[in-house]
Amino acid sequence: MDKPNSAKGAATPYALAVAGVLFASICFGFVPYFSRGLTDQGLAPYAVAFYRYILAAIILLPAILKYRSNWREIVWGMMAGGVMGLGWVGYVTALETVPASTVGVLYMTYPVFTIVIAWTLFGDRPTRRSIVAAGLIVVAAIIAGSPASVPPEQVPTLLVSLAAPFGFGFGICVLVHRLSRIAPLARIASVSLGSIIGLAPLILTSEVAEILPKGGSDWFLIVGIGLVTALIPQLIYTVCSPIIGATRTAVIGSIELPTMFAVGVLAFGEVITAAQAIACALVLGAIAITQSRSTRTVTTVITKEPES
Repeated sequence: MDKPNSAKGAATPYALAVAGVLFASICFGFVPYFSRGLTDQGLAPYAVAFYRYILAAIILLPAILKYRSNWREIVWGMMAGGVMGLGWVGYVTALETVPASTVGVLYMTYPVFTIVIAWTLFGDRPTRRSIVAAGLIVVAAIIAGSPASVPPEQVPTLLVSLAAPFGFGFGICVLVHRLSRIAPLARIASVSLGSIIGLAPLILTSEVAEILPKGGSDWFLIVGIGLVTALIPQLIYTVCSPIIGATRTAVIGSIELPTMFAVGVLAFGEVITAAQAIACALVLGAIAITQSRSTRTVTTVITKEPES
């Protein structure tokens, strides 16, 4: 058991890590602004996903070369990136026709996927608080995305969009349980490279008009989606998430949802319904109940393991 002064000394890094995850998640919440702007100009959803990850993959490629001896971790990261990239196509597709707030609520089911994957694949048992919080988020998703709240023709699109929270949940688990031993830049590089490799077949078999931007404003959106919603927040997220653990990272990151609501209202003129407002409140409640004074972090476990 740690001594009291050790716990006190670790308090500041932990608090900074929580703040980092919150900031990064807010940046992720701006995805609908850039995504819908690009699909409105005729770009295919998988092209938008490709552009989101390619900037980080190119800039951080030297990190993969530097840490190539850690090939097992690199492969795990690329596998996670492939799942995330393909899953994200469903998210972008849904944003073309469904309000950002509704898609955002369903995307927030990723803590549930994270808890299940972390428990089944990595033996990371969730806390009671995390289970309760995940339950609240599921209720929120049911309220905002049920057939009673959306037109029947949009239900299949919403179901397809669940590939994104599954992919993100898997990515969180791999990040925390398999990539913590390599440098943050190498983690982001491997995930980003895996994403563009997974999306490459779709890009290579597409019409030119579906994948190439048409003007300067499109290039602005491409740089924005790659820098503001990917490279910068991913770096912060990658550094901070191992400190606070997989399930708590997933639930604290749900602050992304109110950001999506704000983007929907301010950028697209969407009107928030009562059901969506209740769903947002449930997600914020889930974030609040996960706060506690002490946490056994994944980083603590990893640093105490012998080197293989």
